Amino acid sequence: MDFSSFLTSLTTSFVIFVVLMVLFAWLSSKPGNKVVYYPNRLLKGMDPFEGGNYASRNPFSWIREALSSSEQDVIAVSGVDTAVYFVFLSTVLGILVLSGIVLLPVLLPVAVTAKAATASSNTTSNGTFSDLDKLSLGNVADKNSRLWAFLIATYWVSIVAYYLLWKAYKHVSALRVAALISPEVRAEQFAVLVRDIPPVPGAQTMKEQVDSYFKSIYPDAFYRSMIVTNNKEVNKIYEELEGYKKKLVRAETIYAESKTTGKPEGVRPTNKTGFLGLLGEKVDSIEYYSQKISELTPKLEVEQKATLRDKQQAAALVFFTNRVTAASAAQSLHATMLDTWNVMDAPEPRQIIWTNLKIKFFERQIRQYIIYIIVALTIFFYMIPITFVSAFTTLENLKKYLPFLKPIVNIAAIRTVLEAYLPQIALIVFLALLPKLLLFLSKLEGIPSQSHIERAASGKYFYFTVLNVFIGVTVGGTLFATFKEIEKEPNSLLTVLAASLPGNATFFLTYVALKFFVGYGLELSRIVPLIIFHLKRKYLCKTEAEVKEAWFPGDLKYATRVPGDMLIVTITLCYSVIAPLIIPFGVVYFGLGWLILRNQALKVYVPSYESYGRMWPHMHLRILAALVLYQLTMLAYFGAKKFVYAPFLVPLIISSLIFAYVCNKKFYRFFCCPALEVASHELKETLHMERIFRTYVPPSLCSEKVEDDRFEDALSHVSRAGSFA
Repeated sequence: MDFSSFLTSLTTSFVIFVVLMVLFAWLSSKPGNKVVYYPNRLLKGMDPFEGGNYASRNPFSWIREALSSSEQDVIAVSGVDTAVYFVFLSTVLGILVLSGIVLLPVLLPVAVTAKAATASSNTTSNGTFSDLDKLSLGNVADKNSRLWAFLIATYWVSIVAYYLLWKAYKHVSALRVAALISPEVRAEQFAVLVRDIPPVPGAQTMKEQVDSYFKSIYPDAFYRSMIVTNNKEVNKIYEELEGYKKKLVRAETIYAESKTTGKPEGVRPTNKTGFLGLLGEKVDSIEYYSQKISELTPKLEVEQKATLRDKQQAAALVFFTNRVTAASAAQSLHATMLDTWNVMDAPEPRQIIWTNLKIKFFERQIRQYIIYIIVALTIFFYMIPITFVSAFTTLENLKKYLPFLKPIVNIAAIRTVLEAYLPQIALIVFLALLPKLLLFLSKLEGIPSQSHIERAASGKYFYFTVLNVFIGVTVGGTLFATFKEIEKEPNSLLTVLAASLPGNATFFLTYVALKFFVGYGLELSRIVPLIIFHLKRKYLCKTEAEVKEAWFPGDLKYATRVPGDMLIVTITLCYSVIAPLIIPFGVVYFGLGWLILRNQALKVYVPSYESYGRMWPHMHLRILAALVLYQLTMLAYFGAKKFVYAPFLVPLIISSLIFAYVCNKKFYRFFCCPALEVASHELKETLHMERIFRTYVPPSLCSEKVEDDRFEDALSHVSRAGSFA
C-alpha cells in the first residue's frame, strides 16, 4: 500500500464518520425517530431529552451528557455488566495513553534518526512507504545499540498494563460487592440450581426425593423445590396459542381502522388457512383466530398437567429463606460422587436455558471436549480462506492471478480505492459470518445460562480472531509473498516471519481506522435499525406490540463486541513498539468507543441479563493473553534483528504468567460464587418467598386454572401429581 492509498483510506473513513455524525444529529432530533435513538429511556418512562425539547436541543449535547455521566448512572440504567464493560474500555485506553506518552516522543526520533536497515529487511510497507518506514523499528539496522530503546519500551508497556489491570480488577470486584450486598430482593440470590439428581429410590417421587435431601442438610432454611420438566410439547402449544392471540389483536386492529378509513361498518379481515396463508379455505380472520384460541386453551391446560406429572427431569431449583444458606449451598460439595447432586448458584429466571438442565455430568464433559475439537477445526479451516484472502487481495496478486482485471486495476482512482479498502472489507465480511455458529456451539456444551453461553462464545471468538486475523494475516501474507525464498532456505522461516511484522503494519493501521471511523459511525447513527424500523412500521406493523418489537434495540451483544475489541487490543499492543504510530489509532478507537457506547448504553441498549460483572475475569485474562503474545512477538523480532540482549525479555514473559496466576488466585473465585460475608447483609424489603418461587415458573406452565391446585399441593410437599412445584 502506497502513501496515497493510506491517506485515501483515512480520509474517506473520516469523511464517512463526519457524514454519519451529522445524520445522527439531524435524525435523532426528529420526534418520529425517538424510539430508535432513545428506547432505553422510553422503556424506563424517562424523558428522552432530559427536560429539553426537539427543536431547541443542541445536536452535540449527547457528547456532554456522555462525558458527564457517572458510573452509577450507567449501573442504574444498564446494569453492572455494562459498567464493567466501560471499566475494560477505560483500562485499555489508559494502557495505550500512558504507553504512547513515552513511546511516541522516544521511539519515533530513535527510529527516524537511525541509519536505514539493510535491503533484506522488510519495512513497514514492503519497500513502498518510505515515510512510514522511518517511523518504525524496521528502520533500525540489525545489532544496532538503538534497539535498547525498543527493548526498554517493551518493559514500559508491560509495567503500565500490570498496574492498570490490577487496579481495574480491584475496582470491578468492588462493583460486584456493591451490587450483591444490595438490600433489594433478587430471586436468584435465594435459589440454587441442582443438576444430576440420582434415580428416585422406591415409591418416592422426584420432588419428595429432592425435598427430603435438602431438608436433611438445611432444615432451618429450606423453603421448597421446583422440579425441572421437559417442556417441549407444552412450549409448542403455548407459542402457537400466543401466536394466534397476536394475530387476533392484529386482525381486530385492522378491522377497527377500516371503520375509520372506509365504510362505517368496516371490512372484516380475511385469511387463507393453508401454507403461509397463501393456500386453503378463505375465512374470517377474527372468527378463525378466536376459534383457534378456544381450541388451544384447554389443550394447553391438559398438556401442562401432563408435563408436571409425567415429564420430570433430573434437575431442580431449590429455594431457601435466606441468602447466606443459598450462597453456602451453591459452593459446597453435596455428594461423595461428583456425578450426582451437583449444586450451583441459580441464574436469573430470564437467563435459564431449560433444555440444557437435564444434561448429565459426563455427557457435559464429553460435549465440551467435542465442541473444543470442532472449534479448533473451525479455526484451522477458516484460516485457509482468510489467509488466502489476505494474500490474494493485494493488487499485485490480483493482476498476477486474474490478468483480465489488469486494465481496471491500472486505473489510478480505482487502484487507490481498492488498495485502501479491499483486504479490510474482505476480512470484516469473513468475520461477520462466525458469531452465530460459536453461540450455537457454546449452547451445545450444556451450559445452563445465557450469560455463560455468551462468555464461552466470546472466548472462542477471541482465540479465533487472534489466530485467524492477527496471525493468519501476518503469516499468510508473508508465506504467499516469500514462498520461493522459504522453499530454497527452510531454516529461514522464523526469521522471514519475524521480519515481516512491520510489513503488515499499514494493513492493521487502516483496519483499525476503518473499525473506529466507519464502525462507530454506523453505531452512533443507527442508520440500518432506523431504516428497518420505518419499513416495518409502514408496511408490516399494525398493533402497538408489533411496533415495539420493530424498534426494540436488544443489548450490547458482548459475545461479539468484546472479542472485536480484544482483537484491536492485540493488534495495538503487538505493534506498539514495532510501529508506535499505531498507538494513536488505538487511543482513538477506545476513546471514541467509550464516548459513543456510553451514549448508547444510557439511551439505546436494553440489557437482556445481569451477571454482576462475571465477564470481567475473561476480559482480564484475554488482555493478559494479548500482552504475552506481544512480548513473544517482540522476543522473536529482536531475535530476527540479531540483538544479543533479546533474552532479557524472557523474565518479562514469566512475570506476565505470574501476574495472571496471582490475579486468578486472589480475585477469580468471588466471580464464580458469592462470598458469604456479602450475602449476609440485611434486606430492606419484606421477603415474599412465594413471589420469588413464581418468578422461576416458565411462562408455558403458568395457567390460572391449574396453578392454584398445583401450588397448593406443592406447599404440602406430599403431592405426587404436582411434580413441578
